[in-house]
Amino acid sequence: MDEYSGGAPAAGTAAIRTADPGPSPAELAAAYGLSVSGRRPSLPEYTRQLWSRRHFILAYATARNTAAYTGARLGQIWQVMTPLLNAAVYYLIFGLLLGTNRGIPNFIAYLCTGVFVFQFTQSAVLAGTRSIADNLSLVRALHFPRACLPIAATVMQLQQLLFSMGVLITIILATGEPVTLRWLLIIPILLLQTLFNAGLALALARIGARTTDLAQLMPFILRTWMYASGVFWSVSNLASGHPAWVATLLNLNPALLFNDMMRFALMDSVPASSVPHHAWIAALVWSLLVVLGGYAFFWKAEAEYGRG
Repeated sequence: MDEYSGGAPAAGTAAIRTADPGPSPAELAAAYGLSVSGRRPSLPEYTRQLWSRRHFILAYATARNTAAYTGARLGQIWQVMTPLLNAAVYYLIFGLLLGTNRGIPNFIAYLCTGVFVFQFTQSAVLAGTRSIADNLSLVRALHFPRACLPIAATVMQLQQLLFSMGVLITIILATGEPVTLRWLLIIPILLLQTLFNAGLALALARIGARTTDLAQLMPFILRTWMYASGVFWSVSNLASGHPAWVATLLNLNPALLFNDMMRFALMDSVPASSVPHHAWIAALVWSLLVVLGGYAFFWKAEAEYGRG
């Protein structure tokens, strides 16, 4: 009895200690193709996932665009009325009262082009900043690349710009500007500006997801940016009398580059000297740097959106 009670447990314990514990949880997960929930995918994989949702991005932007003015009696007419009213106010203040139209041929077309083009960037940045914070329920309920949201915000603003371009072209023609081959430049200019806007929207969406007060600060930053972007005056006239480095910084402003390029494309009265070759190169560099940098910056925090 003593031998049984004293010897058997020791043998059993040894057997248990030498038994094979089996594969670890990590090995089992790898064997069955399981991964950590919420893990950030690699950048190429993330890009493939984002591309597979391109139809969702377009449909989501279109739906948001349609619903944006459903509560207003004039509906989507406000897509055109808003920049037109802004242009009218700026013309009254800067054109008539302050006289900033001096030395600018066809100031009405010059002003309207600047207002429409800058509002595209302004609206895309504001919508991108709020894109994650305003869609937390969607982010927490569904699994999809979060970059869909700021990109959809940019596509939404591009749709609004294309809708209002018909009015801008009507203004351009009504003020005496002819149709020229330079109008073909509208397509590459809008492509570059869309890439630039998307990159800004992505970068600010990540910051805005953590710092919600940024959405309250952005209108003041954008208003200051607008004053330096030649929307309602000539920056070359503004830079005269200042050091050369000031003029260089002003002329490298991406919003100014897009404004000047679009004016050159639409207005025959704008000389080619107003948009030198290095301006086109600078616009291309700005667009590529901002969209690639903003995309990588947003992707690095992919696993954090909707948490906390």
